[in-house]
Amino acid sequence: MLPLFPLQTVVYPEERLPLHIFEKRYQQLINDCEEEGVLFGVPTYIDEKLEYGTEVKLQKVAQKYPGGESDIICQGTRIFRIKNFYQQFPGKLYAGGEVEFLKDDDSSEEELQEELLKNIAILYVELTIDNPPVFDIPFVSYQVAHKIGLALRQEYHLLKLRNEVERLKYLISHLKKTIPVVREMNNAKKAIKMNGHFKNFDPLDFEDFKL
Repeated sequence: MLPLFPLQTVVYPEERLPLHIFEKRYQQLINDCEEEGVLFGVPTYIDEKLEYGTEVKLQKVAQKYPGGESDIICQGTRIFRIKNFYQQFPGKLYAGGEVEFLKDDDSSEEELQEELLKNIAILYVELTIDNPPVFDIPFVSYQVAHKIGLALRQEYHLLKLRNEVERLKYLISHLKKTIPVVREMNNAKKAIKMNGHFKNFDPLDFEDFKL
């Protein structure tokens, strides 16, 4: 049985997750983490259901407030699928569930990593992002997933993929669809800005023109 803290977000293995804890049930959960070394799961609440999530461990309580609230930092560990969900963990205020931890094929391909990084670089140029994050090979797909404009549903799909090569291909495919859209939006912005301005057209050659 794993304590559960459902959220409308996707957490990946090794990701750092800052949280502000204010509900009494989760104040109790964090106290248990501090005192007993308890780990808990963050299942993604999507389509009005809970199915997949990531186990996390408490790394640090950054701030405690007089009313019992706190700011904490956690880190993702393993991905799981919920087999049975319970509104209350036995004897506790917070939820819990019986979960199955999923195996993963983390073998990768450097060529795919290079292709992904090239597409990320193109996206950042199109978005004119200052000081973009730098990724070095080797890396894992989870490290870049939150930084390329995936929607929640896409991030969740990536979480469920159990093969690193599949995840890299999925991200590359997303970027190849996204970059042309961003480029068209940039062109539209330029066209809008030019509307009403004096335009300098090259003269057309009509010598070979026939009606």
